[in-house]
Parts: sequence; structure tokens; C-alpha cells
Amino acid sequence: MAVYSRIAGTGSGLPEKILTNKDLEQFVETSDEWIASRTGIRQRHVAAEGETTCDLAERAARAAMEAAGVTAAELDMIVVGTTTPDLIFPSTACLLQHRLGANGCAAFDVNAACSGFIYALSVADNFIRAGNAKTVLVVGAETLTRMLDWSDRNTCVLFGDGAGAVVLKADTEAGILSTHLHADGGKKELLYNPVGVSVGFKPEEKNAGVRVLMTGNEVFKHAVKALDAVVDETLEANGLQKSDLDWLIPHQANLRIIEATAKRLDMPMDRVIVTVHKHGNTSSGSVPLALDEAVRSGKIQRGQLLLLEAFGGGFTWGSALIRY
Repeated sequence: MAVYSRIAGTGSGLPEKILTNKDLEQFVETSDEWIASRTGIRQRHVAAEGETTCDLAERAARAAMEAAGVTAAELDMIVVGTTTPDLIFPSTACLLQHRLGANGCAAFDVNAACSGFIYALSVADNFIRAGNAKTVLVVGAETLTRMLDWSDRNTCVLFGDGAGAVVLKADTEAGILSTHLHADGGKKELLYNPVGVSVGFKPEEKNAGVRVLMTGNEVFKHAVKALDAVVDETLEANGLQKSDLDWLIPHQANLRIIEATAKRLDMPMDRVIVTVHKHGNTSSGSVPLALDEAVRSGKIQRGQLLLLEAFGGGFTWGSALIRY
């Protein structure tokens, strides 16, 4: 009998501090109108001093586990998608595992930038399908504001901090129908952070280690094209039509990209989950945050068909088709 993975529970973790576009006007040359018209973002959550990626991940994980009715002892694996881990090592997943009291199960991070949650979800799904795990905690968590240059108005207005989580459980009924992952390392220069362990942190440079470098217009073009292709790939792989989808849950980076994908799918915006206006781009946290909000608000109902998709630095991109 075939084994599938189903989403048993979802959760979110957001910092209390909210930074609005009006707040940004006080220290960088920008305006609420300029930011909102180009991105759809009105505010974002920002981690407090001493508040880490693992703190946000723990909040999301506990909420998802409670919703799923799962204890720490039942977890076979923890996979955390993040590009802003607490430490270089051990992984944030290991730190999270200990906090939850799930010591002993497999735990590791996946770094695929904004596609991190989709990648982590795919890894977990494949472990369950292979029979190597029955209950897996999957988290997307970031504190991207820690590596922003707050004097660069092209990037500092875009990002926020947050975490989302799901608990996957093995089931004989199909939940995650398919996942599709892609990457193109040849586009590194269009969206990246130039420092690292092996390359070096270069502390003498201004804002070393806190710079997201991005060529926005090029990223936009590549993102729309890549997401179009992966949407087609996903529907074709499952023998479905665009009209079969109940909800689109996209990466929350830019409202224009979201609208372009929805248009391609002939989906009205009221069938698209949008949180970018209040969360900004939380990278790997964005898709699970949007999913959790839609589930808890009652929009998403059991049995409905969901298309999750994301695009991020690398470039990386991917999708997941889910019968919720």
C-alpha cells in the first residue's frame, strides 16, 4: 500500500515588534506610497535584540504540534529551512530539537534561501514516502533583518522576520501529491550575500555581513518566468487543469509577482493567499506563514487543492501540490 504524507497541523511564530513603512521614512529616503506601490508591503515584523531564528521556529513548531496533536517523542525528524541560522553550527534544527525535547531524532537545516520551506517540505515528504519516517516537523524560519543594510532603500524595505511550521504525518490517503525543485547557480550575482565562512567576513568593510545584494528588476523577470514554468510542470505531472486548484499560496516577496502568477493561472486574487502587506518577505518563512494564516482563518478547508510555490536566491525555485 502506498504511503503519503499529510499536513496534520500548522503554526506561526512572529516577533512582536512591527516596523511600518512610515517608520522607515524616519531613517531612510523612502515613502509608504513608494514601497507599497512597488511591492505591496505596508509593514514587517522585526526580531527584538537577542531574539533568534530558533526562538521564532520554536513558537511556530509548538503551535503546529499542538494543532496536529503530536508530542515531541513522536517526531522522527526535524527539517528547518533557513538562510539565517542562529549559529554556523550546530544547525538551528538541532537547537530546536533540544528545546522541544525531541532529542534523538534526525535534525538538520536546508538552505535554499526563499525556497527553503518548499525544499524542506520535499525532503520530509520523500522520507515519509520511503518509509523512513512517520512524523516530521518542517519549519521555515528567518531573521533576515539581521543582515540588512538599513541605509540601502532598495533592500531594507523588503524583508521581515518570522517562522512558519507544519507537521507531516504518514497516511494512506494522498496529501502532498508532488513536489518540484529547481536551481540555477549561474544567477548568483543577481541576489546574494557576499560574505561567508570560507570566502571570509572581511570585517574591515562597511556593513560587512549585513548586506543583501539584489538586482531587483532582473530578479523579478527570472522569478515570473521560473514560477510560470514550475506551475505548468506541477499541473502536467498530476494531470490537472488550472481550474482544479482551490488556492494559490505563493512566496510573499512582491505583490506584483504574486499577481503575475495568479493571472497566469486564471485565478482571481480572492483565491490567492496574500500576507506580504503585513509580513514583508520573510524568505523561507513566508509560505508556511501564509498557509497557517489561511488555515486558522478558515479559508482553507480539508480536501481542497493547494499550490505552494517559491523563488529565491541561488537561484532556487520550487512548488508543492497538496490535497489539504
